[in-house]
Amino acid sequence: MSQGPAGPTDIEYTPSADFTVSDGPRDIGLCFVGDGFVAGYGDPKALGWVSRVVGRTPLEDDADLSSYNLGVRGASSADAMARWRAECPSRWAGRSERRLVVGVGAEDVEQGITTARSRLNLANILDEASSTGVGTFVVGPTPTLDAEVNARLQVLAEAQADVCARRGVPYVDCFTPLQGHEQWQSDLAAGDNVHPGQAGYGLIAWLVLNGGWAEWLGLGERAG
Repeated sequence: MSQGPAGPTDIEYTPSADFTVSDGPRDIGLCFVGDGFVAGYGDPKALGWVSRVVGRTPLEDDADLSSYNLGVRGASSADAMARWRAECPSRWAGRSERRLVVGVGAEDVEQGITTARSRLNLANILDEASSTGVGTFVVGPTPTLDAEVNARLQVLAEAQADVCARRGVPYVDCFTPLQGHEQWQSDLAAGDNVHPGQAGYGLIAWLVLNGGWAEWLGLGERAG
């Protein structure tokens, strides 16, 4: 993984909040923030990857999950940083566990936001969430059918992975496994060459569900 020159983002980070899952009922507030991919734009079933993941999350009998999709088409990492601060607290009110899933990147590339700025925006979201006791999980950007755009997305995906690794935050790499994936490319070609349809969102959901999702939520586990 490539490393950039030393700068304001090359500092020691506070790890993301870890939850101790105690005995008794659990009340989980789960918010998703990000761009059109989080919102599920382009999916004729109107499910996107978020609803597919939530629908397949293996909840235990004593776990209550309230999920909120706050994705907005056209949202950059800066937009997501502002939105989670404004919109998540009311959704978390009264919940004993507060969880935040972040999915940004494509719009940063589209809008010409530098990788350094995108990296810092994500870092700020994760650090502020950690400092307020919110557990975080990041889903990386996906490839398009444009080679030039993909080159920039790959750099951004690597930067996001590094930001998360420094904090111990789970990161799902969607770029590497989907680049060159025949079904993914066919789904993009049938749409706008950027956003997938039903099949593509199913692929993202599979990556998330198999990317440490249940472990992050502490399902099937009890702290000793």
